[in-house]
Amino acid sequence: MINAYAASKPRGTLEPYAYDPGELGRDQIEITVEHCGICHSDLSMLNNDWGMSGYPLVPGHEIVGTVAAVGGDVSYLTVGQQVGAGWHAGYCMTCGECLQGDHNLCADGIAMIAGHPVHQGGFADKVRVQATAAIALPAQLDKRTAGPLFCGGVTVYNPLVQFDVKPWHRVGVIGIGGLGHLALQFCKAWGCEVTAFTSKPDKRDELLALGATDTLDSTNADALADAAGKFDLLLSTVNVTLNWSAYLGTLSPRGRLHFVGGALEPMNISAMQLIGTQLTLSGSPVGSPATIADMLEFAARHGIAPQTEHYPLSDVNAALDHLRSGKARYRVVLDM
Repeated sequence: MINAYAASKPRGTLEPYAYDPGELGRDQIEITVEHCGICHSDLSMLNNDWGMSGYPLVPGHEIVGTVAAVGGDVSYLTVGQQVGAGWHAGYCMTCGECLQGDHNLCADGIAMIAGHPVHQGGFADKVRVQATAAIALPAQLDKRTAGPLFCGGVTVYNPLVQFDVKPWHRVGVIGIGGLGHLALQFCKAWGCEVTAFTSKPDKRDELLALGATDTLDSTNADALADAAGKFDLLLSTVNVTLNWSAYLGTLSPRGRLHFVGGALEPMNISAMQLIGTQLTLSGSPVGSPATIADMLEFAARHGIAPQTEHYPLSDVNAALDHLRSGKARYRVVLDM
């Protein structure tokens, strides 16, 4: 049996929940969960904001732990090895995307906390995943804080790889929370000049310490206007609607406004604003297993780490409330 905390309905309180995962698949491993980050996507899934949640639902997809058992076909991970897993618990391994190494785009991929029946996540003592979806944790990374790298970290790292961002590019990060504070660190280590767009100007010193070259008050229309044509890439981590036309105005010719935050409302943008300076709108999910592994090595080499606040699993509802309050600095992690 796996002992976990689950919600039985949308916006429900998490309560102790035990389930039998069945026989371990030949391509699976079982992980003893030691730490699990709480992502805003966990809140969205708990609320069924995206219309894809199933209940009972055990959230948690920023998992770090130890391999407890391996299936018969698994030879590249061993019992006792430190690993992590993120948004995906498995992939079809036969589609064009998987065969090209783009597992994160697999239409039949198994989400860690979704599906029918729902795959259960890491707010638990153990979790099952396809071995391909588990990535070995570099020894230089602190397992206590590394969990958020498996979702938040790769989410902001992946665009740097996908769009061939250069060290001399100027990047703006919109929203400095769980994703944004990692984006500042990755962009700085990448060699970019990086500006933190924030609605809280009093956080300037804190954001500079995280890696920002400069800050910009996103509530100040004049500040946005003064930044006209400045940025090669804007990376939006927020899940709210902003004045996207004003943000597009800060891009240089051939610039890109890229979304990794799940804002749900349609965008009101003029095609002519894109055409005039050949701008691009884009979005991306998490990364493939290979990209996650590269991201972890990059983080280990450059000393990149989430700033975390820790709660015991038994206080999971208090931890969720802390995240909902907007006071988390910057990622909440459950310790098992």
